Amino acid sequence: MQLRYSYRAYPNATQRTALAQAFGCARVVWNDCLRARKEAQAAGLPYVKSAELSKVHITQAKRTEERAWLGQVSSVVLQQSLRDLDTAYKNFFDSVEGARRGRKVGPPRFKSKKDARQSVRLNTNAFSLQGDGTVYVAKVGKLKVKWSRRLPTPPTSMTVVKDSSGRYFLSFVVDTEPVILPELETEVGLDLGLSHFAVLSDGLKVRSPRFLRRAEKKLRRAQKNLSRKEKGSNNRAKARVEVARWHAKVADRRRDWHHKLSTKIIRENQAVYVEDLAVSAMGRTRLAKSVHDAGWSSFVNMLKYKAAKYGRHFGKIGRFEPTSQICSVCGAKDGPKPLSVREWTCQECGAVHDRDINAACNILAAGRADRLNASQSVGKTRAKAPAQRVEAGSRQKGPTTQAGSLAL
Repeated sequence: MQLRYSYRAYPNATQRTALAQAFGCARVVWNDCLRARKEAQAAGLPYVKSAELSKVHITQAKRTEERAWLGQVSSVVLQQSLRDLDTAYKNFFDSVEGARRGRKVGPPRFKSKKDARQSVRLNTNAFSLQGDGTVYVAKVGKLKVKWSRRLPTPPTSMTVVKDSSGRYFLSFVVDTEPVILPELETEVGLDLGLSHFAVLSDGLKVRSPRFLRRAEKKLRRAQKNLSRKEKGSNNRAKARVEVARWHAKVADRRRDWHHKLSTKIIRENQAVYVEDLAVSAMGRTRLAKSVHDAGWSSFVNMLKYKAAKYGRHFGKIGRFEPTSQICSVCGAKDGPKPLSVREWTCQECGAVHDRDINAACNILAAGRADRLNASQSVGKTRAKAPAQRVEAGSRQKGPTTQAGSLAL
């Protein structure tokens, strides 16, 4: 597995200037190479290879007066920016051809120096971990880092990130093996909502903390202060950073809470099943603010990668399953019900159901059925069988799982 660990960094004034220069040079190389490929496409010429772009827009550009400052940063930063552009094009081509799963990916776009987030990627040739707890970055110096936890293995790459609130982070990618937890007999289904963030099939209800709603008063005050400042002034820039800091606090609190809850659920259950929600569509309704405040997508992604990390099973059921219409006791379908109906009685068996707990029980039953059907179809359809729990420590084929972190 590939995991990502992020830590807060505290560069001094000289190092912040060097990092700003690295951000700018990486952005210029990206834009120059992207412009060259777009111009070649418009002229009907073949796709420009990376070797030619590196020769013209990096090696030769350093010898010109207009781009001489490219030589003041590490060459790894420039080459990695070109590799990232190649990756962006590959993802776009794979998405168009149908070789990439998930949502469609658009073509690469130009970067702006006014973007809220600036970053550069480095390989092991441009950084190293020092014995005194600092991290050396080529042509930047030794960065002071707040080590909140130890890295399990030596990192293979590092990304230096500056977010919209002016904070710096070092994000390390490490290769590690899954940590298989002892096998359990318990399985659980999760019904995600707004008033209750998650309702488990065992009857547990987790109330939504609503971090954004709780911070709205201070956010409103900071936003009003920003709107009063003159555009282009230094005071407006300071007010913008203040707004970004409040949003960063809300995001950090939500992410930390998601991590704690997802880890608890994964550790206490052998299998976890959730419903495939159309979050992007729900984010365009009148409930958009509450939907984004809940952060269902990031929470489900945490459950997914932590299940792979700890040897648990994670499953999704279809979003069109009538989980709120079916009696979890007898299986009778009682028809759709408005959201105002929180409890109902089955007309067939007379069981009284809590709407959310009943939906969670149906999600658990549907997830188990899908898992059983998948295991029975292996061998008949030549599908690849998932690794057994006793073999889950071996490296599996397929795309690697990337983990989020508490810092970013």
